[in-house]
Amino acid sequence: MENLNEKAEELALRYKFPVDIVIRWLERYGKRAEKILAALKTPPNRFSIRVNLLKSRTEDVVDFLERKGIKVELHKDLEEVLFLKVKGPFKLPKVDKFVVADKKAAESVLMGAHLFAPGVLQAKGVVRGDRVAVVDEYGQIVGVGIAIMDGKDMVKVGRGIAVEIVHSLFNVPSFRGSEIFEEGLIYPQSFPAIVVSRVLDPEPGDFVVDMCAAPGGKTSHIAQLMNNSGKILAVDRSEAKIRGLKENLMRLGVKIVDAYVGDARELPVRFPSLKADKVLLDPPCSALGVRPKLYETRGVKDILTLSAYQRSFLRAAVKILRKGGVLVYSTCTLSPEENELNVKYAINELRLELEEQKYFYGCEGEKFISQCNLVQRFYPDLHDTPGFFIAKFRKKVD
Repeated sequence: MENLNEKAEELALRYKFPVDIVIRWLERYGKRAEKILAALKTPPNRFSIRVNLLKSRTEDVVDFLERKGIKVELHKDLEEVLFLKVKGPFKLPKVDKFVVADKKAAESVLMGAHLFAPGVLQAKGVVRGDRVAVVDEYGQIVGVGIAIMDGKDMVKVGRGIAVEIVHSLFNVPSFRGSEIFEEGLIYPQSFPAIVVSRVLDPEPGDFVVDMCAAPGGKTSHIAQLMNNSGKILAVDRSEAKIRGLKENLMRLGVKIVDAYVGDARELPVRFPSLKADKVLLDPPCSALGVRPKLYETRGVKDILTLSAYQRSFLRAAVKILRKGGVLVYSTCTLSPEENELNVKYAINELRLELEEQKYFYGCEGEKFISQCNLVQRFYPDLHDTPGFFIAKFRKKVD
């Protein structure tokens, strides 16, 4: 035990992760735990985009990208999936001045994005035009660029580009502002997130509820698979997020979505006659599988709190699903409490039945449930994706 704790403390310090999480991973994965931590620190080697088949054809998007000099890899089965190579890591030049960015902003800069003022925490002594390094709160350098405003304005103004990035650790293709993005021909989306909607397998004419829908990636994919025929109720409790979802759906040409601002757990009470053919539940989670991850602050206590929160969504999902309907549950985390153990709860307490997944590109779940072969996991170190989990249920009884 002493050696395990010593190893956990060493890895926690190196990868900026909570010790209690690292201990759990060492117990479950052994030497693989460090490979998972190392993979989480970087983006995948491939960046995935989804072709919006409501507006374009895969071959036309491929032709456009190749004419721009961008090499594209097609998925072997899913016609809407394209992969583009992520370049890096690169060696960054040394500079004397630093701008400290928050976690989310620093992780975006690491992949090549400019640093915007809302993400700046500190910029002491920085003058407009200075060559600066962007670092996170631990001093990890993620990019080098030119200050577009004085340091004091970066913190005070709170809008606009603060640092124009010239060099970043990685270069991930960015399409925002591009012709094919603005015209709604593509949607950047992680591969496991694309698989989720495929596992749901919506059909034209279905009534689908997406319980935690913003920003609308899965909602728009579901509409695409339904060929814009049927009805989708997209729910999120944030008005700002629903506005963003509507903007995305409009750009993508989606016409069958009713967007609702509210807590999805209250749907059975607010709409007692609501009965969906299919429900997608991708609830808030600990996000321990998200990449790149410069550091992590959530520990075991947070996981347990989130697991209980997710079960409240599951209870609501069962109530709004018709008998014979399908529920797909997904998370972007690795913890069994939020994954397999929630599946066990859904089977034992909510009388849902697991179903085989037609689209299966990860590996089977961990042995916290007897039917682990029916759930799907993606691991950062094995699948070159974010960490992800997918389960598919059928409601056989009311």
